[in-house]
Amino acid sequence: MARKVFVKVLAEFDLQGQLAPRVIYWEDGRRFSVDRVLDIRRAASLKVGGSGIRYTCRILGQPVYLFLDGNQWYMEGAD
Repeated sequence: MARKVFVKVLAEFDLQGQLAPRVIYWEDGRRFSVDRVLDIRRAASLKVGGSGIRYTCRILGQPVYLFLDGNQWYMEGAD
């Protein structure tokens, strides 16, 4: 079963005013650099519920979903 994991994110605005995540801090303190943002769209998390802006990011060569719901960032984590 998946759970919603709230994460700390270092993000910046680009020249077009788009918010882009750069670093994700996992709940245990590990730090992951975002290699690239592949897609940004309004979407729901089908695994843990909730909705918001879904960022599809490449981290360590793997695509992952990062969600921004209001002013909180979260990811889908395994139990």
